[in-house]
Amino acid sequence: METNLTQWNYGLRSLVVFRRILEKPVMQALLSFLEAESADTPTQIRRYAEFVGCIYETTDNWSECLLAIVLENENAYIVRHAEGKPIDAYLEECVWQELSLLERLSLLSAEQLTAGIAYDGFLPRYAVREVDFRGAYASRIQQLSRCGYGIFSQYTMFLLRNGEIVPVRCPDEIRLEDLIGYERERGEVIANTEALLDGMPAQNALLVGDAGTGKSSTVKAIVNAYSGRGLRLIEITKEQLRELPQVMDAISKNPLKFILFIDDLSFSSDDDCFGALKATLEGSVSARADNVVIYATSNRRHLIREQFSDREGDDVHRNDTIQQLISLSARFGLKVTFSKPDKKSYLHIVSELAKQEDVECDEASLAQRAEAFALAGSGRSPRTAKQFVQTLKMEGKE
Repeated sequence: METNLTQWNYGLRSLVVFRRILEKPVMQALLSFLEAESADTPTQIRRYAEFVGCIYETTDNWSECLLAIVLENENAYIVRHAEGKPIDAYLEECVWQELSLLERLSLLSAEQLTAGIAYDGFLPRYAVREVDFRGAYASRIQQLSRCGYGIFSQYTMFLLRNGEIVPVRCPDEIRLEDLIGYERERGEVIANTEALLDGMPAQNALLVGDAGTGKSSTVKAIVNAYSGRGLRLIEITKEQLRELPQVMDAISKNPLKFILFIDDLSFSSDDDCFGALKATLEGSVSARADNVVIYATSNRRHLIREQFSDREGDDVHRNDTIQQLISLSARFGLKVTFSKPDKKSYLHIVSELAKQEDVECDEASLAQRAEAFALAGSGRSPRTAKQFVQTLKMEGKE
């Protein structure tokens, strides 16, 4: 075990394949401390405390903290593996030598770091344990299609912001078990998603129907259910549809499977974004990746806000115009309709949600009040049912 902190500093500075781990706050704090080995005591104390503080943000074990950073790192070696490209001998050697260095570093104890600090007061400590970095990394390589790498190994749902894919750090945790009714409709989307995960042909899907019927919740719940099998979601707004080709290029060679999710989709007849989505669905110069499907939800059957002028007066070829406007929905290979529930289905959803929330209420009274709540609001829907049950729950707390 090396005890010379200067040598550890040199070793970290020499990283090549795993160089980007040095951008992590905990690694920056460690380097800062290592460079302060012979500095004044207050500086040593402050930098050591910053390092331990960074460890404490996720764990109290330095070895586990460092291993997580290494396994999540996106680098040339893991990307080449994911893309099925050959690995040359020099890169292979570099990876395993650096893993050996990092494995030894993971055993650097608090006592070793603080041995040179001229201070008798309390300094926080952390745990270390022996971890097989090379074995863990080899296992991760074998599980790329399920775990992924880089940012996609850490998060499940993402947004597109300023052209960059960024994680949703607190995503909707809705589960399939939380959704009541619409088993047939949801089953079609689940089957299509499982085909994607199994490497079989999967369709782009349009979930269309009345507001509050659970279209968006279905997509998010499916992602939560299958994230362990390598499913990820990237939500894209209508205004970002022009960026679809760039997003496709960024994820097409990734071993994970992706749903590009467009929520509440609709267009005006002269919307510039219409053509961007149509080209992607049809297949443009960039072929659609096998690991990507587009799932969209809409309250409009043909996705278009039609005007009477589209039908009657200002286009010589108005029939052609109408056909183009309604043709977009036909380019989704799977179309699933979520209709508002009838009274019986609505009351069944209310009853099941009340059980989930441990709301005690006489069935007859529950049904009567639920129906009145729907009539006074936006009508029967799963969303209305959930709002009603939440109202009852709040009443029970008063």
